[in-house]
Amino acid sequence: MENVKAEINAMTSRAELEALIPLIRRRMESLVAVELTIGCQVYVVQKTKKTLGTVTKINKSRAVVELPQGSYRVPLSMLEVA
Repeated sequence: MENVKAEINAMTSRAELEALIPLIRRRMESLVAVELTIGCQVYVVQKTKKTLGTVTKINKSRAVVELPQGSYRVPLSMLEVA
């Protein structure tokens, strides 16, 4: 982890840093996708709150989650396994 931090700090242009953002988001989605199964409990993470729900379907970039308010298609990057 220290090596990664050092490499990021060594970057000198904004373009290099902006190129990392999509890469990091895709990696986060792939990690969540590996852990998800239909029926598992997840938290939908928003800026100010976490809502517990149940996964009913998993698509390529989104999952259908049953929440107390209803069923929603949620990006994988917004999910945490409970």
